[in-house]
Amino acid sequence: MSILKRLQGGEENNPSSSSIGGSGIARRVSAPAPTGMQSAYQDLKNRVQNKLLASLDQNTDVRKTAEVRRQIQELFEQILTEENIVLSRPERAKLFEQIAAEILGLGPLQPLLEEDSITEIMVNGAKNIYVERKGKIYRVPVSFESNEHVMRIIERIVAPLGRRVDESSPYVDARLMDGSRVNVIIPPLSLVGPVITIRKFAKNPITVEQLIQFGSITPEAIEFLKGCVIGRCNIVISGGTGSGKTTLLNVMSGFIPADERIVTIENAAELQLRQEHVVTLESRPPNIEGRGEITIRQLVINALRMRPDRIVVGEIRDEAALDMLQAMNTGHDGSMTTAHSNSPRDTLSRLETMVLMAGMDLPVRAVREQISSAVDLIIHQERLRDGSRKVVNITEVTGMEGEIITLTDLFIFEQTGYENGRVVGRLRPTGLRPRFMEKLEMAGVNLPPSIFGVGDRRR
Repeated sequence: MSILKRLQGGEENNPSSSSIGGSGIARRVSAPAPTGMQSAYQDLKNRVQNKLLASLDQNTDVRKTAEVRRQIQELFEQILTEENIVLSRPERAKLFEQIAAEILGLGPLQPLLEEDSITEIMVNGAKNIYVERKGKIYRVPVSFESNEHVMRIIERIVAPLGRRVDESSPYVDARLMDGSRVNVIIPPLSLVGPVITIRKFAKNPITVEQLIQFGSITPEAIEFLKGCVIGRCNIVISGGTGSGKTTLLNVMSGFIPADERIVTIENAAELQLRQEHVVTLESRPPNIEGRGEITIRQLVINALRMRPDRIVVGEIRDEAALDMLQAMNTGHDGSMTTAHSNSPRDTLSRLETMVLMAGMDLPVRAVREQISSAVDLIIHQERLRDGSRKVVNITEVTGMEGEIITLTDLFIFEQTGYENGRVVGRLRPTGLRPRFMEKLEMAGVNLPPSIFGVGDRRR
């Protein structure tokens, strides 16, 4: 991609399109510098940036980040010398980083993307930017120059993926190069200007050990879940928005044996599986004529013809639930997916509703029998009031009693207090062993009775 295309719309000839965000002296803080000083700094930044862009080869491939960054650094120093611009070393470094972020990164958002403590970035129009740290939301002293500047950054995000955002398609799901999830919605649907929500992914995927260290889950529960994955149980991970479903799905997918063929299906590819034999499929929105859409449901149906040992669906949110249940019931054991819900029982209700969305006019009892036969385990996560994300239920789907699907909690999070702003508690076993233990043992998984709490207690 050339520099000219990268700047989307001739930024090099429009001084007002430069960023004033990022870190450094141009960053807007609670006690801003006088307007004249800000204006003088902005004018300096615009002049240096425009001259730099005029000096760069417009056909330079900005994907070669290190090489382009060296070129920018050399030209930057040269321009400051020619213009006889005197800056302190910190000011010079900060000015360079801001200009480099405009050319190579996402402008004012680049410093936030590089800060490891930030897990989510929320842009509500040009002037209001919020971040999430440790489950809590904070406003940050960073801003874009205008809504047009935000739109250029949005175009930079979605264009390489073949996606578009305009009045005919005013919202889109996309991803960054590192796999971070991006949602964009623009006017006229958004009344506050262009809105960007970025769910950041850790540069190094979160490990089992880190989940245990964070208190999200216990070693005993992890050992049990690992056995369930190896033993080919069908698993649904449920929870609210931002509760950590995809992170847990990624960790659990790592338990799948390396000699199995895995097909992953997602709206925007986020899963980071480490196995060698992985096929990643991604849905596609309709084109500008409204054609060419490929849905999750179509990909699930196609995946059945790809000889998968495991099917992992990033999230079930519509009639694709019917085909996912059919896959689980027709020999594709060990499949996994996530779903939005408020509890394990609510997960069953949502699955039932999504199956009925397929328009097959199935009797409710038949749908419930499909669900109870297909799903072995529901793992429910919540983001608690202190911002921490924890597994609060590991629940077995045990069958049907009359018209009702029966559930049995195997592990429950028990809160014991609230100290120093933190929820205190532990995911404890209920003392019951799952009915599919025989299935696990046939797969060579032998779990000690102590994992389930009270001796060798059986139902």
